Amino acid sequence: MHEFPIIIFAALLTFGFGLFSRLSERSPITAPMVFVTVGLLVSPFGIEVLKAGINAPLVRIIAEVTLVLVLFIDASTINLQALIREKGLPFRLLFIGLPFTMILGLLFAVLLFPAINLWSLALLAFILSPTDAALGQAVVTSPVVPENIKQAINVESGLNDGIALPPILVCMAALSTTAAEHAGAQYWIVFTMKQFLFGPLLGGLVGWLGGILVDRASKAGWMNSTFQRLTAGSLAVLAFALAEMFHGNGFIAAFFGGLMLGTQSPVVRERIQEFGEAEGQQLQLFVFLLFGLILVPKVAVYWDFRAWLYAILSLTVIRMVPVAISLINTQHSWPTIAFIGWFGPRGIASILYLIIVFITIGFTGYEQMMAIIVLTVLLSIFLHGITAVPLSRVYAGRAEGSGR
Repeated sequence: MHEFPIIIFAALLTFGFGLFSRLSERSPITAPMVFVTVGLLVSPFGIEVLKAGINAPLVRIIAEVTLVLVLFIDASTINLQALIREKGLPFRLLFIGLPFTMILGLLFAVLLFPAINLWSLALLAFILSPTDAALGQAVVTSPVVPENIKQAINVESGLNDGIALPPILVCMAALSTTAAEHAGAQYWIVFTMKQFLFGPLLGGLVGWLGGILVDRASKAGWMNSTFQRLTAGSLAVLAFALAEMFHGNGFIAAFFGGLMLGTQSPVVRERIQEFGEAEGQQLQLFVFLLFGLILVPKVAVYWDFRAWLYAILSLTVIRMVPVAISLINTQHSWPTIAFIGWFGPRGIASILYLIIVFITIGFTGYEQMMAIIVLTVLLSIFLHGITAVPLSRVYAGRAEGSGR
């Protein structure tokens, strides 16, 4: 198995970083920064897995399993009823800020890259719309940042990857050869029914019923805490597999499985979240390693001035203006709006969606679009990681002074 050496290398890297992980929390050096950097440094040495690149079986398996877990676990940690009922800060960021981010990202893409297919530009904007709070972990764990701001950033990050998934799938379908050959009304009706009806229904059913069974087994004393944690992986994979079996979309099913998780026990939900913070994070770090090892070297040649400009705009104007619009009439101060706007890192969801797109529609013809996504994520990993600790302290001082 030619991928085996890289698995050993990733395990050693995870173990080695883990020895200093507590120190990392107090510094501007984050785990994604380390794993991406090591991947970049090792990439010139011709590891066997690089010959197949993104198409290597190992990469596909890791990407799909990680995306399924990320979607399920992120959604499972959100109290959907409270989110809808309160319609507070997270609600505004998700249902006003996120759509505006997508639209603004597409508008800038059209202006900067008029020669690129519109579906490709939409895919670029949509893949770069989800945020990843883990890249600025110091923000959501900082004792000096107000709790409601940390919660808003965390909830937004937990749900926006799932909300962005349907339009990403539509763009992928439009760009695929199969969709082009069957682009009539009948094809799109069938596609929509299968992808956006079977996926949510079957995934939601698995999450709801599975959660109820876990609750009852736990209350009866039949299920121990270890297997309660493992529920996350089991139900996520079951939701994915069941939806795919009936030609629905497994990723949407995984997201709705977590969203509709039937357990009412706070303890069980906490243990599911623990699974995401441990086993799930290990997979995510492996993806960051592959990002630096394979993706960055492959697309770096396509980084021209316009790519750099769009990447910078994506992390600033395209993110921060929609956040400001979404927070109109909320009485939040400008330091708070700027702080939330800046800490919208692009990370694991964007990388995983890009890998799935790469595997599904290929690389040829989409080189520039994919290169821009990689560059934006790469900049975000380092810029948001480095600024998380110092800007949290600066913001805390400003927030205390302004009262918000």
